[in-house]
Amino acid sequence: MSTSTWTWLVQFDYSQLRADAGLLKAIQSGVGEWEGESVSVSRNQIQKLIDESQVLINDKPIQSKTRLQPNQRIIIRFPEPKPTGLIPENIPLDILFQDSHLVVVNKPPGLTVHPSDTQTEGTLVHALLHHIRDLSGIGGELRPGIVHRIDKNTSGALVITKSDEAHRILADTFARHDIERIYWAFCYGSPKENQGTIRSLIGRSPQDRKKMSMTVKDGRSAVTHYRVLENYGKSSARPFGSWIEARLETGRTHQVRVHLTGLGHSLMGDPSYGEPSEKHPKWLALPPTVRAAIESLPGQALHARVLGFRHPITHEALRFEAPLPAELQVLTEELKKFSE
Repeated sequence: MSTSTWTWLVQFDYSQLRADAGLLKAIQSGVGEWEGESVSVSRNQIQKLIDESQVLINDKPIQSKTRLQPNQRIIIRFPEPKPTGLIPENIPLDILFQDSHLVVVNKPPGLTVHPSDTQTEGTLVHALLHHIRDLSGIGGELRPGIVHRIDKNTSGALVITKSDEAHRILADTFARHDIERIYWAFCYGSPKENQGTIRSLIGRSPQDRKKMSMTVKDGRSAVTHYRVLENYGKSSARPFGSWIEARLETGRTHQVRVHLTGLGHSLMGDPSYGEPSEKHPKWLALPPTVRAAIESLPGQALHARVLGFRHPITHEALRFEAPLPAELQVLTEELKKFSE
């Protein structure tokens, strides 16, 4: 795609909206004039262009919080996408679905989704670049096609876009939480109530910036609906473990891990939230074979089991169920020996 420019003379009062929201609304409504090829955009992309001084009002750069006023002349320059510079890697992928707009994969545990300053190879993006030749560029130089992510050691269903139009629409779909996301979690102990809803704020922990916390004042609203699928225990003792289905109403970072830990039932194998020591009662309550299965996990026993959404282009209802990875299959086989 070559460089494109969009020009618009503001004719309505957009002062109730931030500039990024107002510009997205204007472009999507079809106003303004394009020089070069028209471009499908998302709010995140507009925000990035604003940060890069590619959005001008009366020939001066603006900020996202700027309010648009009538008779202002807006120019947005859309530079040609930069090549990623990433080297494709032949990492095996379990592809659940693929067409000219989307690919859905069952991500294995231990695979980071996209590169970072501390990991420059061996990611899902490197694998995608090998298997897929037409990823969308709208996700950014290091995140081509990535609409959402799951943690490195969480396995399961993940959708990646292959066209800019699909990326824009699907990103908006995720922002509206108009998707079905069901996770399977294997936890220590079992909740008193077999089902319920956890509501909280989630934000960066002030004590550890790598972790998320429910005890924050300025976090984002998070809602998880859970139900216990199966309990595991010995005779009349309280369950030492449980298999929990978590249905996400929102999609915050570490949401399932933080919410279930807050409920008092951290995930087996989780290195960050509540992993017990060898002398802790909840570890000692486990049968030796279950302990061995947990120790073989790369991290938390969490799997993105179901991902459902409407196709951004064809509008077909799509729903995918990702099979458990081998490590979690071993764990579940051991746990089921103690099913209540």
